Amino acid sequence: MYNKVIMAGNLTKDITLRFLPNGSAVSNTSLATNRKYTAPNGEKKEEACFIDIAFFGRSAEIANQYLKRGSKVLVEGRLSFDQWTDQNGVKHSKHSIVVETMQMLDSKGDYSHDDKSIPTPPAAIPVAPPEKKMTFDPLIENEEIPF
Repeated sequence: MYNKVIMAGNLTKDITLRFLPNGSAVSNTSLATNRKYTAPNGEKKEEACFIDIAFFGRSAEIANQYLKRGSKVLVEGRLSFDQWTDQNGVKHSKHSIVVETMQMLDSKGDYSHDDKSIPTPPAAIPVAPPEKKMTFDPLIENEEIPF
């Protein structure tokens, strides 16, 4: 099955970076996106959608370095469904996005850091190996068809 999510919005909180026992980086934050529409009665409305997002590996470190609350970002990834039971035995569940690719949408000068020597990050950062592309044979001329 195909599981692909593309969402653009603003981060609602700063990145939380941690490391797994094997040394791999994981960072989490939340993304908000707004939808403006006109209700049937003509009233202008806006609704917000909030979803947690997770980065893994080098992209987790890059996200932690360059993104902060309010940063505009476009993420592509897969939808994940998480379930857990808390300490009181209450079951919880939520959807989140496991980020495979991100694109920072803020302009170059919008990144505020304590260290001004940090280079501007590349616009698109792949966080998963690229998918294999199908290749096709060149066009066959009609004279080459045996019938």
